[in-house]
Amino acid sequence: MPIKPITGMLRKGLVLDLSVALGLGASAGYFWWYGYHVPAVHHRDLFYAKLEDQRAEDLGTV
Repeated sequence: MPIKPITGMLRKGLVLDLSVALGLGASAGYFWWYGYHVPAVHHRDLFYAKLEDQRAEDLGTV
């Protein structure tokens, strides 16, 4: 009873694993960037703009 050769299975598995890993990694990166980082930076910028407006108003330069 001959045994079927295993050739090509490692390559197919490696390509699938790399594809899934890169796809999930890119998806997680986009989710973090646009779901957390961009809104946090926008909130921070609004805070500092408001703070600068208050300081300018207190100095009477507006």
